[in-house]
Amino acid sequence: MPKALRSKVSIRRAAARDEKRWRELFDGYCVFYKRPLSEPLTRHTWERIMDDLSPIHAIVAEKRNEGVVGIANYVIHEHTLGLTPVCYLGDLFVDPAQRAAGVGERLIAWLVAEMKREAAAKPDQKEGRSPKQDSVPVHRKASRHQGWRLRRMKL
Repeated sequence: MPKALRSKVSIRRAAARDEKRWRELFDGYCVFYKRPLSEPLTRHTWERIMDDLSPIHAIVAEKRNEGVVGIANYVIHEHTLGLTPVCYLGDLFVDPAQRAAGVGERLIAWLVAEMKREAAAKPDQKEGRSPKQDSVPVHRKASRHQGWRLRRMKL
């Protein structure tokens, strides 16, 4: 990843001030995957992200002087195949004007580092249709393929 991008993009947990831009990017994600837009569902998802007791979380990629340019929504949950929680990356979306610049890679790297820090087990992420061929390598670099709908990363 270019050093210039590292200094211009920061990754952090979503905050209340991000709601408007998060909604724009989440709607873009839904449109891309041909999911119907639903204000009640979007509102409920944002409320769960903002609820400290909810297992649903979000991080944002913020570019200096441009604001939030990417989001990742994820769930930390217990499971039956291990003794520690897992992290499921549910939604990853980068503003189309910012694609192929390493933003998605930075979001995934932050999440992996955070899960290692918190001692959570193997982040999972779903494999989906890619808006551009150039965004596929982000998933391939970050994980190894284990099936049609699921990718796993060993930590």
